[in-house]
Amino acid sequence: MHKAINQYQQVGAAGATFADPHRLIEMLFDGGIDRLAQARGAVMHGNRPAKIKLIGKAFDIIGGLRGGLDLERGEIAQNLDALYDYMQRRLVMANARDDVEIIDEVSQLLAEIRDAWKSIPLEVRKNPHAHLNTPVAEEAVPVEVSGGEGR
Repeated sequence: MHKAINQYQQVGAAGATFADPHRLIEMLFDGGIDRLAQARGAVMHGNRPAKIKLIGKAFDIIGGLRGGLDLERGEIAQNLDALYDYMQRRLVMANARDDVEIIDEVSQLLAEIRDAWKSIPLEVRKNPHAHLNTPVAEEAVPVEVSGGEGR
């Protein structure tokens, strides 16, 4: 988590030191999306130095998100790591090609992950293991359905 705080402070976010871990990650997503929007504008206006700087900052923010993953925690962290790797590789390509479509793609991916992150219930944010102690309602148990065609 310290790597993420340091990364966010490096890109100029006030309040990162005092943010709770969940909010810090949200700030990283927002910062990455913001930098990508600015990079898009720089590409559209032919401002190469700004484009390089802003794509670099977005790349570093994604690196901060990636560095905060605990890959030992399971499949979700491993999938996010692969997705962040993909996004970073795409940003390198966007930078080389001045490609706003790639910038938009990465921005959309970050926005989708951010929205999922923001939807985590408050009780789980405060106690990540709380959901493990909650009894499962009978109707919440997945039921295998064998069906015919058209389903």
